[in-house]
Amino acid sequence: MASSGAREKAWLSWSSGKDSAYALEAVRREGVLDVVRLLTVVTETFGRVSMHGVREELLDAQAAAVGLPMAKARIPFPCPNATYEAAMSRVLEEARHEGVRTIVFGDLFLEDVRAYREERLAPAGFRGVFPLWGRPTPELARTMIRDGVRATICALDPRKIPAKFAGRAFDERLLAELPAEVDPCGERGEFHTFVHDAPGFRAPIAVRVGPTVERDRFVFTDLEPAGGA
Repeated sequence: MASSGAREKAWLSWSSGKDSAYALEAVRREGVLDVVRLLTVVTETFGRVSMHGVREELLDAQAAAVGLPMAKARIPFPCPNATYEAAMSRVLEEARHEGVRTIVFGDLFLEDVRAYREERLAPAGFRGVFPLWGRPTPELARTMIRDGVRATICALDPRKIPAKFAGRAFDERLLAELPAEVDPCGERGEFHTFVHDAPGFRAPIAVRVGPTVERDRFVFTDLEPAGGA
């Protein structure tokens, strides 16, 4: 437990996308928790953020932009669930050694996802904190944009959203064009983003939109470093 007068230390689960970036800002604004490290899952086979497909060098640029070190749970491809959970257990042990017992998540409303996280954390003596939980996503998406979140769709599920949205900026125009059945924050897995600027960033991360490919039933747009910010 944190000593009297000190904020409790926490790690934040960092997907490289807009929700985790905005969750970090929400925690910093609240001022109760002291986020001391980001936690990300990297598919070592490709050197990319799992699910999002973001290059590891851009992930490192994000960590530098928010001024926090990064803990990486490295997994192979393909990755059985037992292998994933073992990798996460090793990283949580690092958190334990740092005196951390709280992990912050950017989840919005999927009860099964939250339950899974809490069920995995509790036996290890950790708790999850969800600062964006339950906020209506149409309003939340627009608030993010108004507050300066700048992101690009880097991955999507073409079974849930047309592939033409890959590589698009997460902005008001995108929200206006999304099909009615698509969650504005992509919370049901419709799309994932790479955030290149947000409140709390020391400087924007310059990227250019590279090729878009379809792999393993998902569509990925490769975002490439574009030099100085």
